[in-house]
Amino acid sequence: MINFLIIAFVVFLMVKGITKLMPTEEPEEEATPEPSSEEIVLTEIRDLLKQQQETTQQQTKE
Repeated sequence: MINFLIIAFVVFLMVKGITKLMPTEEPEEEATPEPSSEEIVLTEIRDLLKQQQETTQQQTKE
């Protein structure tokens, strides 16, 4: 039983030491994906509606 504990502890220390020595790979930064055609169209619609709303508000103020 004691032999098992000693061997397990030594193996644990070896694994711990090896993981410290191995270089860590930094995750690659993901580039921002290109917006899909659906997103582009929706963005254009949103901008047009916002522009139309601003124009309507300016006309009502005059």
